[in-house]
Amino acid sequence: MATIYEVSELAGVSLATVSRVMNNNGKVSQKTRDKVLDAMSKLGYRPNSSAQSLASNRTNSVGVLIPELKGPFFGQLMAGVEEQLRKANKHVIITAGHSEEHSEKDGIEFLLSRNCDAIIVHVEAVSDDYLIELSRGTVPIVIINRYVEAIADKCIYLDNKIGGYLAAKTLLGKGHKNIAYISGPKWKEDSNERIFGHKAALEEAGIEFDEDLLYVGSYVHESGSIGLTELLHKNKKFTALVCSNDEMASGAMSTARKLGYDLPNDLSVIGFDNIIYSSYLFPTLTTINYPVMTMAKMAVDMVLRDVYEHHKLKISNVFSPKLVERNSVASIK
Repeated sequence: MATIYEVSELAGVSLATVSRVMNNNGKVSQKTRDKVLDAMSKLGYRPNSSAQSLASNRTNSVGVLIPELKGPFFGQLMAGVEEQLRKANKHVIITAGHSEEHSEKDGIEFLLSRNCDAIIVHVEAVSDDYLIELSRGTVPIVIINRYVEAIADKCIYLDNKIGGYLAAKTLLGKGHKNIAYISGPKWKEDSNERIFGHKAALEEAGIEFDEDLLYVGSYVHESGSIGLTELLHKNKKFTALVCSNDEMASGAMSTARKLGYDLPNDLSVIGFDNIIYSSYLFPTLTTINYPVMTMAKMAVDMVLRDVYEHHKLKISNVFSPKLVERNSVASIK
């Protein structure tokens, strides 16, 4: 069986050049590429991952750590990463951190032990200091859905404050003044940023945020249902409800219909994320679009640029959310 060394010798080029050809690296002239391919053909050589790794010091695999392997949001994130990597003839290794510090660190160590060429992380429990120290290692990292000032160039993130502002501004523009809010957990940065933007829109309109109309949820369907029930038990009037993600909005809408509410005439609801089933709810959900697949692909592009020498790729670090208007918000007089 022919070896990569024999291909290198027959073609009269270095092992690194053979590796570039096998990895479709553009920094090889067509004449040289043809010489390598011709040598491979004459020797009956078929590249394998071990040989490619040996020649290039690369495994052509990228590690990904996300909080969960379930749910529409993380499903889109994984799909975006895998699709973009496959286009570049790279592969993905995925593990979950479950939003716990020990599990996130364990997952990162696992990916490093697999000799991934880079890792993309969506982490919530580890500290900024840990991520800064990790970024100083030999394996490049990209952080998605989080901003760490000291390593901002390695972060791909959404302006959640603008998203929270847009949600509240939409309801205010429809005449709503008494607005309830179901947030995500207080320890999650994106949750705090969204409610910050919400409060900023209310303040701009001269409306004081009512703490009695706040329920702290957990970003899952059930907490939207429980949250609406708890808010209604306070017997304080509200005509609209902002949910910090679409899953909680779905739960709240389901409970509202069971209680006999005519949506959106009796209660307007707006979500956040624009997950795939938000357009299939009844009524269809007005929400803030979180371009998670686009951001996932951008994280991959950063890896392709910094690790695999795709230098022409342009990187955007911060993304702006957009309003998606559907049928769950009504105007009031």
